[in-house]
Amino acid sequence: MSTPPAAVVAIDGGNSKTDLALVAADGSLLAMDRGPGMPPKLSQVNVDVIAGLLRDAAATAGAGPSLSGIATATVACVANVDLPEDERQLERMLAAEGWTPTTRVANDTFAVLRAGLDDVPVAGASQLWGVGVTCGAGINCAGLAPDGRTAGFLALGQITGDRGGGYSLGFDAQWHAIRAEDGRGPDTVLRRLVPAHFGLSEPSDLAVAVHQGKVGLGRFGELAPLVLSASDEGDEVARALVLQLAEEISLMVIAVVKRLDLASEPVPVILGGGVLAANNPLLISETTARIVAGVRGCTVRVVEAAPVAGAALLGLDAIGAPVEAMARLRSSFGLNQEHDKSAIR
Repeated sequence: MSTPPAAVVAIDGGNSKTDLALVAADGSLLAMDRGPGMPPKLSQVNVDVIAGLLRDAAATAGAGPSLSGIATATVACVANVDLPEDERQLERMLAAEGWTPTTRVANDTFAVLRAGLDDVPVAGASQLWGVGVTCGAGINCAGLAPDGRTAGFLALGQITGDRGGGYSLGFDAQWHAIRAEDGRGPDTVLRRLVPAHFGLSEPSDLAVAVHQGKVGLGRFGELAPLVLSASDEGDEVARALVLQLAEEISLMVIAVVKRLDLASEPVPVILGGGVLAANNPLLISETTARIVAGVRGCTVRVVEAAPVAGAALLGLDAIGAPVEAMARLRSSFGLNQEHDKSAIR
């Protein structure tokens, strides 16, 4: 049996990795590849990373060497493309490659949102809608109202009031670890765990290694699982960091709901990204409780599958694919089961 032609080029470009999927019109997953993350600033590097992944995926799918017209639609949900003008610029850059007749670029949070939504709009709505949070290396939140209005955050780091994500947890862990070492703060297992992750003895050794350029700041995101694990084991400092993150996520969701005037609606809230997809019991339960307390009647779901599935679903939406195609795609990513079992009301 011959491989069906590709219909969608789906991209989820995060801070730490980029996933690309080739999907047929019937929802079949033809190929998927993973590469480096998107750069902090929009540049030709974005296109080069995506092009390399597309070449590899096309080869896996048995497509010809030419990428021109390889599919019907490209959907790229990309981190660090936060301003509308950034989105339009990358859209033009990708469209110029000639891969597909139509190209759409959006923030990567919309991939998480679409992955967790049902495939048919609820009664009375003309389109799918809800609020999505992505918490991986960084953090962001975006909402889409039933009438098409959107709301979100600049998400440029501390200068735009952001706190949370893997990098933030990592830096906070080191902050508390070194204060435990020098006596400015309470004792915590993070004093041992943080430097040990880098093969060092003390948090001060890590600080010097960073200062001397021996350990890159980008590696601090690797510490997020240590914080979650230490919290599970009862470390009070780690637990406080997890609760702080839960509070930050809930504040973002509640703010977006209010800005979109959806406080009286049964808002679907979708949580995704590496930190949230780990399904840490304390983080998820506290985040959910705080969101539900601020948005009565909402539904909170965790999406564990790679967010590129959401980008692919957006692509199937764009080509008018039937619900059966979306169900087939969800099955390929293991989304059907997660979509049901992770619902928390």
